[in-house]
Amino acid sequence: MESYLETTVDVYKQAALEPDKGLCCTTTPVWQLPGLHVPNKMLEMNYGCGSTVHPRDLANDPTVLYVGVGGGMELFQFSYFTRKPNSVIGVDIVDEMMDACSENLIEAEKTNDWFKRSFIDLRKGSALDLPIEDESIDVAAQNCLFNIFEKADLAIALKGMYRVLKPNGRLILSDPVCEYSIPEHLRKDEQLRAICISGAISLNEYIQQITDLGFGTIEVRAKRPYRLLDPNHYNVDDLITIESVEICAIKDPMPEDGPCVFTGKTVIYYGDNEYFDDGQGHTLYINQPLAVCDKTAGALKSLNRNDIYISESTWYYDGGGCC
Repeated sequence: MESYLETTVDVYKQAALEPDKGLCCTTTPVWQLPGLHVPNKMLEMNYGCGSTVHPRDLANDPTVLYVGVGGGMELFQFSYFTRKPNSVIGVDIVDEMMDACSENLIEAEKTNDWFKRSFIDLRKGSALDLPIEDESIDVAAQNCLFNIFEKADLAIALKGMYRVLKPNGRLILSDPVCEYSIPEHLRKDEQLRAICISGAISLNEYIQQITDLGFGTIEVRAKRPYRLLDPNHYNVDDLITIESVEICAIKDPMPEDGPCVFTGKTVIYYGDNEYFDDGQGHTLYINQPLAVCDKTAGALKSLNRNDIYISESTWYYDGGGCC
């Protein structure tokens, strides 16, 4: 019997030879930017569940690593912001996918005056053994790949990304997560795991694996409905919802009191004074919303004040917070 990794290679070999629009279902629209013209085949091979390309991560001419190249669309989008030779590195283990990606990039060069194929450095390699030097990458990204890995392999893949990132580098992840218990017989189904159906873990477990490596700041930027496991089509008793999540993990120093995990919580002070200072570096000005990490939200809640509003997690954080 094939291992789940061999099954995954087979699935994506076939998806390279015959584009399969239904293989993944992205929850975000394709970037619409001046002069950016995405070839149709790239769009057909958009095998992701969200987006890892965000302009705020791409200032100062970063070197970008993207693991699991697909049809090349995110490599192409990253290069829009870098525009220099070999500034975006794509790594994949499937020869056929590498070939299809390269062909799509050559096609993109024909219809985009700003783009050159030389901007992209394609390297054969595995997410479990990255062919990248230590601390050489500013932004590392993957889209709907790591959810395929079983727990031990996921830890290896995340550790590899941490290794190659420079200090203060950013790991951008887009993956399915699931807050329900997926039955073991589905988790062991290699085909379902390979097509991003049954390998999803909970968001908290995912974040724990990331912070255990030493990432000091985690931003949950989006969480949206993605797919369903329903009793009519799968061997399940109840409806199971799978969500698409976008996370940015920053390789900054770990705070003494643990990582700062932003899940979109906001605090507002509405007391009688001009501001409230919690003595821990957070100043709340009257009726001015402040994004806070979950750790700070918890500390403020423990004060049991009746003049501070603390929102629930919105699962959207776009910077500008307390830490």
